[in-house]
Amino acid sequence: MIKFSKEDLSRIIEMAWEDRTPFEAIKNEFGLDQSQVKKIMKKELKAGSFLVWKKRVKGRKTKHGSLRDFKVGRHQSYDNNKIKSK
Repeated sequence: MIKFSKEDLSRIIEMAWEDRTPFEAIKNEFGLDQSQVKKIMKKELKAGSFLVWKKRVKGRKTKHGSLRDFKVGRHQSYDNNKIKSK
């Protein structure tokens, strides 16, 4: 297993928790596949937190690129980048 800095481990865990970040994004950034992310989560999280995470991501469309309805893009608020009137 690759040794990661505390900052990288923190970012991997953050990305794994984010609903809209697919495992493929973690693989692109850190070279870790889903099973490796799962091992890191199991090692770094408390047992209860790991079980909550595992249940949360199981089959979640947004976490698995092959299950997504879209391939590229992010959610963007309807009012993003609009000038607000005073």
